Amino acid sequence: MASGTPRPTWLLLLLLTWLASCTAQTPTSTAHQPAPEIVDSAHGFAIAVPPGMYVRHHFRRSYLGSTAWKSFAGEDAHGKPVLALVLDGSNAVTAAELRIGVGDDAAARMHCLDVPTSGVPARVSHVTLAGVPFTRFHTADAAMSHYLDVEAHRAVHDGRCYAIDLLVAGTRPEVYDPPASPPFRQDDARQHLHDALAGFRFL
Repeated sequence: MASGTPRPTWLLLLLLTWLASCTAQTPTSTAHQPAPEIVDSAHGFAIAVPPGMYVRHHFRRSYLGSTAWKSFAGEDAHGKPVLALVLDGSNAVTAAELRIGVGDDAAARMHCLDVPTSGVPARVSHVTLAGVPFTRFHTADAAMSHYLDVEAHRAVHDGRCYAIDLLVAGTRPEVYDPPASPPFRQDDARQHLHDALAGFRFL
């Protein structure tokens, strides 16, 4: 017969089972957490910042495309750039961003829905974003080896002109020596921009 006090193995098994249960209930992923949101109360809108994009508050770039508050605005100074969601990896070869510009004076509202006459003839349609009717047009421009492709959305809402541009721009890779590798495919970039647009809302 064994001597000494019996070991309480059943208590040890119970403790191990409880610890395993606690570990299983601990979240191991943040994939389902909502994206951070930029709330701009001064301009009456908010937009989620999806994974793989970052925020800039100016439109200064090293590739084709003006720094104006809306694409193809020319010398129109009746609005201001508010923010851009830029796709990670954007560079001089291929860049993609969602731009939001806002104009709140009479001239900005009067010319808000104007469609550009330069570049590739615009294809115009109408959509609803965040419950508000927008005029949408798609157009493009090119200069030397550079290109600019824009899907633009325009609306007058609550006394302001909202200009939202989904912009893909860059330089043809074959002009580099050796040929450059784009950071992402243009079609993939456009899909990211459309996904980001779904996170826009009015306050």
